[in-house]
Amino acid sequence: MEWIIVSLASLLAGFVDAIVGGGGLILTPALFATFPTAPPATLLGTNKSASVWGTAIATWQYGRRVQMRWQALLPAAAAGFAGAFFGAWTVTVISADFLRKLLPVVLIVLLLYTLARKDLGRHHTPRFAGRTETLAACLIGVVIGFYDGFFGPGTGSFFVFLFVRLLGYDFLNASVSAKLLNLATNAAALILFTAKGHVWWHFALPLAVANVIGSVLGAQMALKHGAGFVRGIFIFVVGALILKTGYDAFLR
Repeated sequence: MEWIIVSLASLLAGFVDAIVGGGGLILTPALFATFPTAPPATLLGTNKSASVWGTAIATWQYGRRVQMRWQALLPAAAAGFAGAFFGAWTVTVISADFLRKLLPVVLIVLLLYTLARKDLGRHHTPRFAGRTETLAACLIGVVIGFYDGFFGPGTGSFFVFLFVRLLGYDFLNASVSAKLLNLATNAAALILFTAKGHVWWHFALPLAVANVIGSVLGAQMALKHGAGFVRGIFIFVVGALILKTGYDAFLR
């Protein structure tokens, strides 16, 4: 019965994650609720073992339909991988607890800014080109990648927002770009969790299949409805993240 519950959560997580990120908001709490006595690292590792496949499929789907700026994004993905690996190592020696209270505040600022700027992310007008764009994308990759390895909640939303605000992408292209970088950061975390034996592989396959199905459906929805639809889902997901992280930080 447990695998059915978490597989359904994984399907929904893949759907949301493919559109704008934030799938961990669904699958991670479902795993913790279903297996309350399991080691947290094992549940996080099992989550990554599913989400990395959904993210990979979504990236592939987007890459076939949207013109991705590979020259900037591939080095940025490598930077994100390195940042996530270093962040995961850092959290083994430094507590991430101080981020719990800071994160809801940062997300509220991000949400208010997005709501105030009605045209933000509606038009795809990249600000940079060539080496400048690559360096800017790599900076986003290493900083948010480090955050993903060190703490994690809202990683996809931060990627999307920074690609929109700093690089001038629309929400659809930002979401596409975020998928590639999130794939790299998820892979780094999965490698670390696997090396330390923190993955339930007997759950990994059904969770991965469900996550991939959700990702296919989510990517199709985003491609069909465009940047305005992705912006709406982004606002919804960030709002949900504020409620979840605020509860974890101040009420639990």
